[in-house]
Amino acid sequence: MTPFRPAPDPDLPDDAEQTLVSGGRRSDAEQLVDRLRELGWTVGVAESLTGGLVIASLVAVAGASAVVRGGIVAYATDLKQTLLGVDPVLLEAHGPVHERVARQMARGVRTAVGDPGQPADIGIATTGIAGPDSPDGQPVGTVHIAVSTSLGSRVESLHLEGDREEIRAAAALRAISLALEAL
Repeated sequence: MTPFRPAPDPDLPDDAEQTLVSGGRRSDAEQLVDRLRELGWTVGVAESLTGGLVIASLVAVAGASAVVRGGIVAYATDLKQTLLGVDPVLLEAHGPVHERVARQMARGVRTAVGDPGQPADIGIATTGIAGPDSPDGQPVGTVHIAVSTSLGSRVESLHLEGDREEIRAAAALRAISLALEAL
């Protein structure tokens, strides 16, 4: 097997030494996985509008298996209740896109993906409306992100601009950043 050698740079003289430099800042997902590993903590993710983008970002990081317990994409409202323990009265009164729903999803996923008797240390949840239409009259771009730990929960409510994919991607990035801030 031949070792990797970079292609020569045509702008440098033939005898110039070439150095490969790693490319810059680590992503928030990388930083979150590293921080969880340092703490010895585990994470679970409950997603609705992001449809798996948050968990995919985390498991794309090398070594994520040491901290990621799992994720649940609860896109349908009834799954938020049955899989994540969201209060059915809350869902009936306010629908699935609500800050309290996000908070309960984040708490619920900790239990859902934890070891028996030991919840995951941190839960991340996303719910919202990515468009193009809104089924319940809330503006497209309405997003609620929650992070839950044994110390408490935090919810951030946003109005994101853009098309469906831009809203989903921005929500996933913000969810990871919010979790990183919580640590």
